[in-house]
Parts: sequence; C-alpha cells; structure tokens
Amino acid sequence: MSTELPSQKRDKVTTQTVVDMKRHGEKISMLTAYDFTMAGIIDGAGVDVILVGDSASNVMAGHETTVPMTMDQMIYHTQCVVRGVDRALVIADLPFMSYQVTTKEALKSAGRMMKEAGAHAVKMEGGDPISNTVKRIVEAGIPVMGHLGLTPQSIYQFGTYKVRAKEEQEADQLLKDAKILEEAGVFSIVLEKIPSSLAKRVTESVSVPTIGIGAGPHCDGQVLVLHDMLGLNKDFSPRFLRRYADLHSEMDNAVKEYIDDVKSGDFPNEEEQYK
Repeated sequence: MSTELPSQKRDKVTTQTVVDMKRHGEKISMLTAYDFTMAGIIDGAGVDVILVGDSASNVMAGHETTVPMTMDQMIYHTQCVVRGVDRALVIADLPFMSYQVTTKEALKSAGRMMKEAGAHAVKMEGGDPISNTVKRIVEAGIPVMGHLGLTPQSIYQFGTYKVRAKEEQEADQLLKDAKILEEAGVFSIVLEKIPSSLAKRVTESVSVPTIGIGAGPHCDGQVLVLHDMLGLNKDFSPRFLRRYADLHSEMDNAVKEYIDDVKSGDFPNEEEQYK
C-alpha cells in the first residue's frame, strides 16, 4: 500500500483533499494571490491552497483596510487567479457586506463567486452570528471556509489589530464558534492572530482543518500574504511574518539599473534591436 500523502500527488487539490491532509497529519500550505502571473508561479511551486483574499484591498489597491473591496473587484481578482492555476484549491473571500445583511444576499454572493469567478470555495468571517448563513450556502453545494480570531472586516468594531482572544471569555467563545462553524458545515477554519495555546485547543477540538496566520505551529496549516512573505512590502513587519525573499530590494535595484542603462544609451544594445 502506498504511503504517499495527498499533496505529494499532482492531482487537483479539492476541499476533500484538505480534510484528508488533516486526517493524515500532513500540514497544509496556503498563500494569497490576486493575479494570473503570481498565481501561476505559486501553483507551479506546489502550494496546496490559494486564497484570493480581500487583502487585495491593502496590497493591490492601497486601502488602509479590507472594508472597501466590492464583489465585482473580488470576482475580477478571482477570475485572474483561476486562469493561472492547474492544481491548487482556489478560495475567494466574500467581501464586507456581501453576506452579513441577509442569508438570501449571502447565497447570491457566494453563487456569483462560483459561477462568474470560478472559485472552488468561499471564505467568510465570523462565528455564531453567521452560522445559519454558512449552513444555507453549504446546503446549496458551495464549500465554505470559516475565519475566526482577528477578522479584518470588523476592524472598526475591534479598533485594533492586536492579538484576539487572550482573555478567557473571548477564548471560550472562539472555541464555541469553531464548533458551531464545524456543525454548520465549513470544511476548514482560518485562525488569525490568536494565542498559540488557544489555536492548539481549537485544532484538537474540531475535525476540520485549521489554517493559522499568527496563531502558532499547532494549526493544521499556515497562510501568509504573498506580498509579505516575498518581501515586497517592507512596511509591514508583524511578529508572525517570515520573509522568504527581499523582492522589494531586488526590484528597486533592477529598476535603477534599467534607468541607468537607458540614460547612458547602453540599452538597447546591438543584440537588442531589429535590423
């Protein structure tokens, strides 16, 4: 019998693959992407899950928060990513106020993300208050990833990006919310910026995979914003971020070299022109 783990095969990653990875004890790798080129690169490198995050509001559009993102903008970014992906599971964020008003509107939003954008699943922030909405969307055949802890769409309610659920009452509620989301039918849950010990409790308490960002090593997988881990964004340095490259400096040097070559007349040279 083969001992090969699910993501070692080059088969398409599905929501069931991700659930099986938790069962097999294999960690899940997840990164954000917002365009065709970047999606193709990280998919080709073998990442398991690609999140088309509403963090595009920050890293692509320059907004201070994720709140301004619209459905049409998220659909556009998701379409671009899906066209660049062969293997990874593509999950798209439902943006702020696209699912919080009514269950009917939420189902319509999720349906648009699947039909128009080609997403394989959607992600929604919140616990018990959105559980009935999650259940209805799942019943319609649309996979849902939950998101607990620091939920950026609620930043004006929190008023801060500090670690969440450090106090016992909030920690207990988060654990309850995770179980409620599991019962509602989510296939996985993102845990953002919570104590490592709490993330461990949640991960051990639910059967669905947990994906951490600033939640320690005990989650079933990890996610980072691609622009952050590649060092394209030098102004964002939270404790949980590990930079795997310094592309900001690489690109800065490349552009300066190009400018110098143009100014000096070195570019284009004899081999870089048509005759």
